[in-house]
Amino acid sequence: MNEAKGHGKTINLAERRIFSPSFKPLYAEGMRLVEQAAEYLDGPGRFEAKKLSRLAATLYAAESMRLTTRLMQVASWLLLQRAANSGEMTRDQVASEKSKVRLDTASANDDAPGWVELPQAFRDLVDRSLKLQGLVRRMDSQIYGATIATPDEHGEREINPVSDQLTLLRTAFGRG
Repeated sequence: MNEAKGHGKTINLAERRIFSPSFKPLYAEGMRLVEQAAEYLDGPGRFEAKKLSRLAATLYAAESMRLTTRLMQVASWLLLQRAANSGEMTRDQVASEKSKVRLDTASANDDAPGWVELPQAFRDLVDRSLKLQGLVRRMDSQIYGATIATPDEHGEREINPVSDQLTLLRTAFGRG
């Protein structure tokens, strides 16, 4: 994060990008990738999958589900940010709703058995989706940060293992 000139205020570049007109290209890129993946999986992907070995076909099926899940979660996040950007939702509403969005859909490694047999176009879609998910995860973290363990309306604490570990470390080293 950068300091604003002479004002001592922190500028969150991810937040500035999301809540400004510069969000539109990211949104368009994400939605375009969703469309491209759907077109591929419903068209050429079906044909190419039939030519794969049993091992590669199984991997293709699993990766197709992961790809679809990953892109739907990223699209959900982008739609929420667009709603906040356009004033349809408050940032608090978005923060509440985005807690339902998972930005951690993994993928098989490129050294997984059968990976090299997968169609190059499919592997490219997987790679692009992982890069987009990574960008969205970083932006989400910069904008919303980690959930802090605070009492809810019933006095119960939300579980946050990272925060709990940091508290233990601060206590152990006398800083807290």
